Amino acid sequence: MLNALVIREGKPYPPGSLDALKIMPGVNEALSSLRAAGYLNIVVTNQPDVATGKQRIEVVEAMHDRLLRELPLDGVKVCYHTDDQKCNCRKPKAGMLLQAAKDHEIDLPRSFLVGDRWRDVAAGQAVGCSCFFVDYGYDEKRPEKPYVPVKSLPEAVALILSHRSSR
Repeated sequence: MLNALVIREGKPYPPGSLDALKIMPGVNEALSSLRAAGYLNIVVTNQPDVATGKQRIEVVEAMHDRLLRELPLDGVKVCYHTDDQKCNCRKPKAGMLLQAAKDHEIDLPRSFLVGDRWRDVAAGQAVGCSCFFVDYGYDEKRPEKPYVPVKSLPEAVALILSHRSSR
């Protein structure tokens, strides 16, 4: 959602290197609009390729450092575990969201989660966030309702900001 993913056989994969990390069009502007409206922008991401040995933690951390430098982000929470490790942080569990809420004094039921995987939406739903599902047409499980379907992060941000102005 923030960066372009590699699609193989209909499934999304993260970029394999820092050089391959490409920020999606409109993301910087969308996040800047949220920040200007008083919202925090926090990334919560599963990165199981570290646990499985397919990616080095230093590469993932370098990518996150770059995102933090180039985008108006207030934090990045990462889970490096696989499902088999049964941690509390890996989405669809809400551990990263709960930690972000604690660290940044966030009222989750008054917050929004924008994600492009069913796990993102499920984690947000578990803590009462209003959820937006960016539907890139991946060949994988879809989230359960309720969520607002959108085609991009900028579209979700426009809806969030219009919702705020209608209050």
